[in-house]
Amino acid sequence: MSQRAVRLADLPALIAYHGEAVWLDHGQAAPRRVSHGTAALSARARAPLLVHAPAAARRLKAERFLAFDLLELYAFVRPASFSLPTPKGLAEVLGIVVPPHHDPLVEAGMLHECARLLLAELSALSRQRRRTVGLAWAMARGGWAWGPLVLRALDFQAEGGISTPGINIWDELPEWSDGTPPPEPDHLPITAEETRRRLADLIGDGAEQRAAQADFAAGLTPAFCPRPEEGAPNVVLAEAGTGVGKTLGYIAPASLWAQRNQGPVWISTYTRHLQHQIDHELDRLYPNPAQKAQKVVIRKGRENYLCILNLAEMGAQLASRPVDAVGFGLVARWAMTTRDGDMVGGDFPGWLPDLIGQGRSYALADRRGECIYAACPHYTRCFIERSARRAKRAEIVIANHALVMIQAAIGSSNDEQRLPTRYVFDEGHHLFSATDGAFAAHLTGQEMGDLRRWLLGAEGGRSSRARGLKRRLEDLILDDAEMPAMVDTILHAARLLVSEGWQQRLADNQPLGPAEKFLHTIRHQVLARSAAPRSGYSLECACTPLEPDVALASVALDRALASLMEPMLALAAKLMRRLDDEAEALESAERQRIDAMARGLQRRGDMEVGAWRAMLKALGLQQLPDPVGDTPVFVDWFGLERSDGRELDVGMYRHFLDPTQPFAEAVMKPAHGVVVTSATLTDGSGSEQSWAGAEARAGTIHLPLPAYRLRVPSPFDYAKQTRVFIVTDLDKDDMAQVSAAYRTLFLAARGGALGLFTAIQRLREVHRRIAPALEAQGLNLLAQHVDAMDNATLIDIFRGDLDACLLGTDAVRDGVDVPGNALRLIVFDRVPWPRPDLLHRARKQAFGGTAYEDQLTRLKLKQAFGRLIRRADDHGAFVLLDKAMPSRLLSAFPPDVAVERIGLKAAIDLTAAFLAENVNKWAENRD
Repeated sequence: MSQRAVRLADLPALIAYHGEAVWLDHGQAAPRRVSHGTAALSARARAPLLVHAPAAARRLKAERFLAFDLLELYAFVRPASFSLPTPKGLAEVLGIVVPPHHDPLVEAGMLHECARLLLAELSALSRQRRRTVGLAWAMARGGWAWGPLVLRALDFQAEGGISTPGINIWDELPEWSDGTPPPEPDHLPITAEETRRRLADLIGDGAEQRAAQADFAAGLTPAFCPRPEEGAPNVVLAEAGTGVGKTLGYIAPASLWAQRNQGPVWISTYTRHLQHQIDHELDRLYPNPAQKAQKVVIRKGRENYLCILNLAEMGAQLASRPVDAVGFGLVARWAMTTRDGDMVGGDFPGWLPDLIGQGRSYALADRRGECIYAACPHYTRCFIERSARRAKRAEIVIANHALVMIQAAIGSSNDEQRLPTRYVFDEGHHLFSATDGAFAAHLTGQEMGDLRRWLLGAEGGRSSRARGLKRRLEDLILDDAEMPAMVDTILHAARLLVSEGWQQRLADNQPLGPAEKFLHTIRHQVLARSAAPRSGYSLECACTPLEPDVALASVALDRALASLMEPMLALAAKLMRRLDDEAEALESAERQRIDAMARGLQRRGDMEVGAWRAMLKALGLQQLPDPVGDTPVFVDWFGLERSDGRELDVGMYRHFLDPTQPFAEAVMKPAHGVVVTSATLTDGSGSEQSWAGAEARAGTIHLPLPAYRLRVPSPFDYAKQTRVFIVTDLDKDDMAQVSAAYRTLFLAARGGALGLFTAIQRLREVHRRIAPALEAQGLNLLAQHVDAMDNATLIDIFRGDLDACLLGTDAVRDGVDVPGNALRLIVFDRVPWPRPDLLHRARKQAFGGTAYEDQLTRLKLKQAFGRLIRRADDHGAFVLLDKAMPSRLLSAFPPDVAVERIGLKAAIDLTAAFLAENVNKWAENRD
């Protein structure tokens, strides 16, 4: 490779905003403001220095262009390290003094200094230098813009010309080893007084002791006492208001029980931000990092972790696919440093998939269950296997709701993988939705396509790392007389599932095979019964009355699935018999591999294909309940999923009417003790019905013993710290009026504002209208579904920038935990009524009608309001732009907060005055 002469000082710098851009050219004394068009033309002519190239290109409304992205350089120099993906964020972590508020011209001038510091740091690198040189060389050959500068910083010529070391970083990763399985935990109880003492120890002598927190911790102890009988766990439903300190509150009894009984407590969350907050709090319990590494494990599904085999195979293909070189090199640098290989929420930067490509990043994890276990050459270095083994001996396992559901639903006959006996479910208000997704069955094109890939692997000569069933099993079944033929039968039947290009064939009315013909008839029924079939939005319809073509197609597909399911289950059974027949001869790793393959076939054959067949039989026999008139076990419907007018999926959907019923059977009843906690378990109404609703959403109504109820109110003075306004003179359906309200309220707060929306299209339209005006006033506007960044990254930027505003929907609301002045205003576009789809209609009918719907809406309002005040010194305003807000929902807000129904001008004036008076740091900085 011939290195181009590239000088850092010669590079231009670019910062793109929604309304304009800032460009700094070599030799200019100061940056200049330019239009999007001018910036895009300049960038295509000369590759600029910038931060987050995909976001810059989107803001310029341009195609991706060659750029010196400082985030790529940062990820290479400081792998597995956090930085906000902004010029200001990078400057701060590099020790550059930055202005307290946005100044685009100053920030553009800092980009060269950021690059200089990173390259100087790379020059001083001593650890793993030779391997780093090898990666840099491979990336440079693949066209990495930073390649020549990085190789020069690494003194590449001193490494021996082009004779560089290899890129096989996996050879240097640490290996794990198996140990004897730990014994079952004991069943010794803990007391409330012991729990209070443990909490005091965690807080420390010099810290403030909070009575409410101690009461909360002590109130959880029943869940850590022996259960009275099989299938009857001790369950505590604990609502702890914001500010109580529930994280340390449940760590105290959980850690006490784990240490006393030599068994793990699983703490499960819904958001990854809370997982890492819990991990941070556990530093108090285990101040020694080495001890903590043994006692605390963060566990997620295997699809979250880097698969070293996938990375190695990507590296082996770089000569034919140089386009992967940059992504490969940056992930390899991270793999050399990472704590646990977690690519989703761990120390893998949330913005890195945006840079290297979401598809490329996701393909490096085992997202389709294609692991070959002990047959993998990297098995003893596998991040997933290391995490699983550490979890067996840990005291505290931090997991997520999805993993707990999947682990319990799949189950295991392997004693070494027994289920936990103690759980703490934080963010318990999300349990219902988590169980709803975990125990649902979707007979759709995408689901069938995923199963086909799992069975057949890559098809049609395509270059892919997808490993089919035959490749994963072949060395295990070579000596068996029957199993190779069974595999061939399975693969033949798998070809009856949808194949590549099925979506276009359905649109062209040319389906192939029984699966595509079934989907084609469903699509026809959905479109025929829709009032607006060309609207561009997702559509659905009831299965009944069933079109004759759908009934006929369902019979044909059922026959095809039977030809697939039967040999899958037969092969699984034969593999399990081999475990028994060869129990003395099989090595531990081989046993685990056979067990995993058998359970994978059983799960997909029974729980997936078997569920599909049950759905089809219900269609064929016309045994479908009316989703509104009856009280069914399941709710079935047909759906056509779209995004921005593009069809993504189509098929039949089946959800439990009450998904907490299988959750109670699979998770709660096998457990001995369970804590379900949240600041918003109940809807705030204070009624018995409110607690009954919490018990129904948590699934405790399906248990033989009633749950303990615990409520500890927030210590915050909401009447003093907050204001709640409902705007009465605005038409919520007039986007011009709604946009003007967001703009003026955000400007009144001078940033620090979160705008919540009930629909993506409304969010995008408001963003389009207000972004330039806010930027003109120095306020950075971030938006979910607009900016080319994931939600966690957007929230990180928002959290670190006092001037930022953020627009989002439910997913952003749930992930926002922003104490301090960075969040001082929340604006909600309308009352967040549940979407009136078929599933909600069935549940509304079964669970209490309007009262059920009111509960769900109060909970959403309560959760949104709860984002506003996170500390005792926080202040903020909550504004709802919907005059139709019913008074019966006002109990979602704290009882001591006066809700004012006023006009928009009054809301703007009162918001500005309240924040100016109370948000002192902001007021001083703005003075």
